[in-house]
Amino acid sequence: MDFATLIGLFGAILLIASAVILGVSPDVFINPASLLIVVGGSLLVVLSKFSFAQFFWAFKTAVRAFKFKLPDTLDSIEELVDVAQVARKQGVLGLENREVSSQFLGQGIQMLVDGHNAETIKQLLNKEKLMTLDHNRSGAKVFTALADVAPAMGMIGTLIGLVQMLSNMEDPKSIGPAMAVALLTTLYGAMIATMIATPIADKLSLRMTEEARLQSLYIDALTAIQEGTNPRIVEQMLSSYLTPKERAKQGQAEGATG
Repeated sequence: MDFATLIGLFGAILLIASAVILGVSPDVFINPASLLIVVGGSLLVVLSKFSFAQFFWAFKTAVRAFKFKLPDTLDSIEELVDVAQVARKQGVLGLENREVSSQFLGQGIQMLVDGHNAETIKQLLNKEKLMTLDHNRSGAKVFTALADVAPAMGMIGTLIGLVQMLSNMEDPKSIGPAMAVALLTTLYGAMIATMIATPIADKLSLRMTEEARLQSLYIDALTAIQEGTNPRIVEQMLSSYLTPKERAKQGQAEGATG
């Protein structure tokens, strides 16, 4: 579970809700016509920009930003070094039915067991990596489009409310509801863009970069294992994926075990 995403999104919503409750009656901020214009209109406009598959897949991808957290790089390197040691001692058949932390890594290990050469493994896993990148990129584009469209739909709702208000100036009772639609649509559009769509789009873009980096780590390790590289060399090679802080942590762990 990615608690940073949950805390950030729901924390912001909670703060806004608290400000509303502490101010006036929350009912003042609920307007069905405004919600219909901004929420319904924004989703339909975004749908028109993409296919059904891309649109609905984006929301499935967004759920992954909440539910799943990628394996730690240092832990992944330790796992891969262990895989390399088993392959060196028992051969690649010793890796059959081995449980690993990543489905992508599991696919690669199965390719080792099936006897594919290093070049074939690299090509197949790179194709899988590109497909994953494409899915994540598509999801980020959908939410980026939603962040662009929602404020514009809010402005459209504001104009509708102003037209309604100006066309019925002789009826004082109609001015209030029309003005509410005008203001609330702008508020709804800004909230959807700033508090929901943009953070999710940025999170998916970040996840895309992190996942691609981790998959590159797996590909480098698996091809090295297939080529019979010494596990110690594999570990040194994969250390290039670590940040300076992670390298220091790795050095401390090796010093403690040594």
